[in-house]
Amino acid sequence: MSARAVSRPAADPAATVAGMPSPAITALNAAQLPYRLVSHGAVGSLAEAAAARGVAVPDVVKTIVVRRGEADHLFVLTPGDRVISWPKLRALLGVHRLSMPDAAGALAATGYERGTITPFGASTAWPVVADERLRGREITLGAGERGLAIAIAADTAIAALDATVADVTDPQPTR
Repeated sequence: MSARAVSRPAADPAATVAGMPSPAITALNAAQLPYRLVSHGAVGSLAEAAAARGVAVPDVVKTIVVRRGEADHLFVLTPGDRVISWPKLRALLGVHRLSMPDAAGALAATGYERGTITPFGASTAWPVVADERLRGREITLGAGERGLAIAIAADTAIAALDATVADVTDPQPTR
């Protein structure tokens, strides 16, 4: 399966969710950020997503929703080949406890289903932490709907999201 890179304005019906403009695309357009949409169809794993998008696994960015407390969340952007280092993230945030919401909690906090989550156009503009390894790369991340990704310069995304950049990941454990 090959990726098809397309540029679409927010009014394009193909860039909609249930007939409404995608909040992610609307937010990117409103911020006048340069990006590409990559339509790739269904994928079953991170490796499949990378292949479908035509990028290396580290360039598939996972947007992880982390819960600090009641109604207090943040987004953590991690390269595809890495996982959150909970001790590093807790130290950065100055907290002793963090958790991940279940699927319903993530949807309630962001407006997006797992597998489509992006900080762009989320229902709440939670703070963003980006792993430092993203800098200087073109990345792909969720576009708010299945089978569609945003390709954008990481530095552009980091600046637009006013993200805190730090070493908050560890290598993905091998199985």
